[in-house]
This record gives sequence, C-alpha cells and structure tokens, in this order.
Amino acid sequence: MAERPAIEMKDVRLSLGSGAARVNVLQGVSVSVQPGEAVGLVGPSGSGKSTLLMTMAGLERPDSGSVIVEGQSLDAMSEDQLARFRGARIGIVFQSFHLIPTMTALENVAVPLELAGASDAFQRAEAELRGVGLGERLSHYPAQLSGGEQQRVAIARALAPHPAILVADEPTGNLDEANGEAIIALLFDARRRRGSTLILVTHDNALAQRCDRMIRLRSGRVDAPAVPASA
Repeated sequence: MAERPAIEMKDVRLSLGSGAARVNVLQGVSVSVQPGEAVGLVGPSGSGKSTLLMTMAGLERPDSGSVIVEGQSLDAMSEDQLARFRGARIGIVFQSFHLIPTMTALENVAVPLELAGASDAFQRAEAELRGVGLGERLSHYPAQLSGGEQQRVAIARALAPHPAILVADEPTGNLDEANGEAIIALLFDARRRRGSTLILVTHDNALAQRCDRMIRLRSGRVDAPAVPASA
C-alpha cells in the first residue's frame, strides 16, 4: 500500500488584496510532498513561493482547490481546529524570527507548548534550546541575542512540539554566511534525526541543491515538473 503524502495540494488558487489591487498569487498549483522528503521551493521574487509555503502550513486559506496535510483536509477545519493542528503537526521558521520581545528565549519556546497543554513545557523548551546550542542563553531576551541566536530560538520553538512537518521561509535571509550555514545545518540535522518532512523557500541555489527535490514556481504556477535538486 502506497504511503500517503505528507502534503498534497490540488489546483490551489489564491488571490490577495482587494479591488484593483487584487493579485492572483497562486494559479492552479498542484504539488505532492512525501513523508521525510526535503523540498526546496525556488523561483523569482513574486513567483508565489512564500504564499505557497504559508498555504501548505495553513496560514493562508486558498480561494479554491484542496490542501491535505497528514491525511487531514485543512479546508474543512475551523480556525481553532486549524490552529491546534498546526501547533501539533507543523513547525514554522520565518525569515524575521517572530520572537516575542518581552519574553526570554526559554519563554518564547515554552509558552506555545504551555498554551497547547504541555505539562512539561519549560523542560522541553530548555532541552530544545540546549539542542541548538543556546544552553547559556535561556534567560536572554531577543534584543540581547544576535540574529543567528534569534533564529536558533525560532528553530527550537518550531521543533519543540515534535512536528511531522517543518517549513522554513528564507530562514537564512537575514543572516550572514556563517550564521546562515549553521542554521541550515541545524534544520537538515533535525530533519535527519527526527524523520521530519522539510520544505524550504530559498533564493540560494546552493541551499536548494541540498534538498531531495526542487519545485520551481513562476507567476503563481509550477514552472515545470518538480525536478531532483541536483538537476
């Protein structure tokens, strides 16, 4: 029996904005991602990569088409159901970190776990932060951390619920080369150790080459059949 896809999208269409400013961002996108696969979403700026990633993660709802994640239809979920599903099954890493400035590194990782009902939220958060090399920075606030350290906190937060799927939107975009390489190593190591599905939006061709496969977008459409990253 064939393994079900981790993510399956069929004829997804999504427009953003209103009136004359409304833009067709995704125009009939159909993609399938297998469990444990590492996929790079590539293409020119404005091609719809980030929007596609956010739709996969349930942060954007399509106008039409279907989004099935881990066998569950995101389209059929209420906002509350979707938030709970996303919190448990999908880890998200953003380019701009999205940390809460009034919370310490430990609190930034632990509070989402607490809100999800985890009784050991702070212990798990500490373990994840130590796992990304921040064991000595638990009580530091985001403003006291470098960009690379802030992204490590964001990765620890994404990994803490042990998600089946990890998505990252230009995770090295605000980092220098050395920090960017360290962050990518963390993401691929987490994917390897945990068997997670990893989906990356990137402009970095060298990074995309490290994935099992690339999906190229252009003007809101898959530009060509998905190809191996080494192609």
